[in-house]
Amino acid sequence: MYKLKTRRSALKRINQTKTGKLLRRKAFKNHLLANKNHKRRKRLSQKTLILSSDKKNVQLMLPYL
Repeated sequence: MYKLKTRRSALKRINQTKTGKLLRRKAFKNHLLANKNHKRRKRLSQKTLILSSDKKNVQLMLPYL
């Protein structure tokens, strides 16, 4: 059987914790930040867990993670 390729774009965006949970950045934090209040910008800066419904797609993109 051949080796599966890792999607490099997904690998750069997703981190794995030591317990195996997958983390991602939140959207809407790149530009137009003057319209967003401090609380919202701070919340958008935090990383969040990938939903269980998306885990199957992530495993296909990152087979060796």
